[in-house]
Amino acid sequence: MAGGFVAFSGDSPAFQAKMTVYVFICVVIAAVGGLIFGYDIGISGGVTAMDDFLIKFFPAVYERKKQAHEDNYCKYDNQFLQLFTSSLYLAALVASFFASATCSKLGRKPTMQLASIFFLIGVGLASGAANMYMLIMGRILLGFGVGFGNQAVPLFLSEIAPARLRGGLNIVFQLMVTIGILIASVVNYLTSSIHPYGWRLALGGAGIPALILLFGSLLICETPTSLIERNKTEEGKATLKKIRGVEDVDEEYQSLVHACEFARQVKDPYRRLMKPHSRPPLVIGLLLQLFQQFTGINAIMFYAPVLFQTVGFGNNAALLSAVITGSVNVLSTLVGIFLVDRTGRRFLLLQAAVQMLSCQLVIGIILAKDLGVKGTLGKTEAMIVVILVCVYVMGFAWSWGPLGWLIPSETFPLETRTEGYALAVSCNMFFTFVIAQAFLSMLCAMKSGIFFFFSAWIVVMGLFALFFVPETKGVSIDDIKDSVWKRHWYWKRFMRQEHDV
Repeated sequence: MAGGFVAFSGDSPAFQAKMTVYVFICVVIAAVGGLIFGYDIGISGGVTAMDDFLIKFFPAVYERKKQAHEDNYCKYDNQFLQLFTSSLYLAALVASFFASATCSKLGRKPTMQLASIFFLIGVGLASGAANMYMLIMGRILLGFGVGFGNQAVPLFLSEIAPARLRGGLNIVFQLMVTIGILIASVVNYLTSSIHPYGWRLALGGAGIPALILLFGSLLICETPTSLIERNKTEEGKATLKKIRGVEDVDEEYQSLVHACEFARQVKDPYRRLMKPHSRPPLVIGLLLQLFQQFTGINAIMFYAPVLFQTVGFGNNAALLSAVITGSVNVLSTLVGIFLVDRTGRRFLLLQAAVQMLSCQLVIGIILAKDLGVKGTLGKTEAMIVVILVCVYVMGFAWSWGPLGWLIPSETFPLETRTEGYALAVSCNMFFTFVIAQAFLSMLCAMKSGIFFFFSAWIVVMGLFALFFVPETKGVSIDDIKDSVWKRHWYWKRFMRQEHDV
């Protein structure tokens, strides 16, 4: 999610604000960008499991798949098949840097509109593809839509939210991502039996939320922060009154003006990010993106239908199982929204690490013991695998999923928040690309050992959370340095080297 949850407002509980109907509408419309992202994540695995799609673009994979004595772990191993999925995330990584400049110069709203246009063109090319070139170009343009959307939407949500609701509304983006994955799973299940163009309908489905975002964005306003950043101060104040639902916004307005003026003093925020005092949020922000991907979650969500076929489910049954895991993902993200400001960030990270580790280990043991290279699991073992995947998804959805975005968004100081968060998000997109491109080959080479590989990473990230991730629950964004970094047993040493702007 390129960009950042840059909330220049809302750090003081004294600011007057109401949760207005208009803000609710703005949040829902903008968060559709997350739904498109989730749909693209979820649709890939289902489409790559459809025979009609494989016959047209990947006949070698189809031939290997239908062999009577196929290798369970290698039947989908094809670099071009993986490129179909991963090209979107590499394009999103590149696009995020262009989107960052667009977001600053034109605003959040126009950037979302550009994202929807990229989405629509990409959907047209991918769903109407007559050859591999059209298919991959469509995915690349969808990636540009993801890069632009993920830059603008989280910014928009955070800047428009009332202070007391900012944390929960930040996670609405992740919630919409999970809903998009679920919808994609349902679409995959329904279109898998439509021959020979079911895959076209599945890929074309992304056009519906893209249209909603394009035309819905005409109804929403620009954020006050963006307007004031671009010296449209009077319009910014009028918009602030509109979204807060009160007339007395002078205190918050002045804080926005002051924050923007202070941020302008930093002429080279990327250089400032390289200073020792910026190391705590930067290291944590980048590593959380690495760890989020190396939990193995996207490998499971990308290829859930393929994975369930591997353990013995038929094509439709596998897609139905993916619908089940998608539902678990949505419901568990709602749990995360409820718990994050009650139990704290560290507790959820540590609890989920234990939960996910246990599931990965047991799945790996079952596959190593009972599946083998050929053959299938028994019905009981296969159901156990599905249940364990659901429990695993639960843990991720209320912890490393949303918190991988939330924690970096609240730990960078104002003067480097956008740039720092953009680096974190680019890191996420890079490792998403790596996993998407390599997973099927890793599955072929490592077989059931793939689950032990991700288990080892979960141990590492659990230890990192235990020793190096501080608790930020209830701490004002602008007070993170004094209340968190300067008191942390390890990170406080870098604060002694700070040279303020």
